[in-house]
Amino acid sequence: MRALRFHGARDLRVDDIAPPDRPGPGEVVLEPRWCGICGTDLHEFMAGPIFIPTSTDPFTGAKAPQILGHEFSAKVLATGDGVTSVQPGDRVAVQPLVAPPDDFYTRRGFGQLSSRLGLVGLNWPWGGFGQQALVREANVAKLPDQVTDEQGAMIEPAAVVVHAVDKGKVQAGSSVLITGAGPIGALAALAASAAGATRIIVSETNPLRRERIRELGVVDDVVDPQDQGTLQRIAGQTEAGQGVDVAIECVGHAAALDTCIRAVRRRGTIVQVGLSVEPGTVDISALVTKDITLEGSWCYPLTLWPRTISLVASGKLPVERILSDKVGLDEAVGRGFDVLTRPGSDKLKILVNAQA
Repeated sequence: MRALRFHGARDLRVDDIAPPDRPGPGEVVLEPRWCGICGTDLHEFMAGPIFIPTSTDPFTGAKAPQILGHEFSAKVLATGDGVTSVQPGDRVAVQPLVAPPDDFYTRRGFGQLSSRLGLVGLNWPWGGFGQQALVREANVAKLPDQVTDEQGAMIEPAAVVVHAVDKGKVQAGSSVLITGAGPIGALAALAASAAGATRIIVSETNPLRRERIRELGVVDDVVDPQDQGTLQRIAGQTEAGQGVDVAIECVGHAAALDTCIRAVRRRGTIVQVGLSVEPGTVDISALVTKDITLEGSWCYPLTLWPRTISLVASGKLPVERILSDKVGLDEAVGRGFDVLTRPGSDKLKILVNAQA
């Protein structure tokens, strides 16, 4: 079979490798349909290995070269003994987190916080940028007919933002600021709208992405955080000019977090979703004197998958609106990774078909 594998920074290759063996008990062999290029994949491409193990992972057995891809839909090819939730021919969305069952956090329903966490497509032997993959039964969720394969490939990033919106306690009538108009920021806007937010403002420095996010149809205003008067403009759209109820930070940069601290009202909530590549400074005084709640948001609870699929199936979370392009496996680097890492790009989500 063919698979796109990470060998090193700026070194992704389509390799011919052996397909998975027959599935063991509780395992499922998949044929990936569509797989999204994630920001984490781009970090690995630009500066990895970061999460990809260079020596054998003691829990998952993975080691570079690593098949990438953790946002994907697939068709079930074969199932091992004891698998009951899916059967060959079923269409599924892959939930890529593999938490050790005996872990302190797994036993409490928060397996995503395990220090030994495995992630399909990063530190698990298989990934969505391959013609076949082997995962555990717990890593697949059957897709209803209303959800397309393309939408199924976006369930994973959608779950990330649904969790962030939950942590921010966004509700009917909330005002929300989102920093960053990339794929996660765009999905956060859609999720906040689905949760009932009535004022959604997006802060973004890239003019092309500012135009792109307006096309979603759920954003009330798009601002450039570098412009003078931006904070006043945001405040002017909120009750009594006090600031937004919730800010969701999707950039992973200290300046974006500072915008959130300044734009949120007293006793408001900031949810930090973006991962920073370097330490930043935080205005602790403003955080304290405004009595702000600052929440970290890492991945999602494993139980969030059915709810996210239901939101997409209902049409209330139209994830397909962020889709920019679809490419084949041999085009994944040139028309995918290279495009998404190009400064000033307006592209959001690019899907790769490993079968093409």
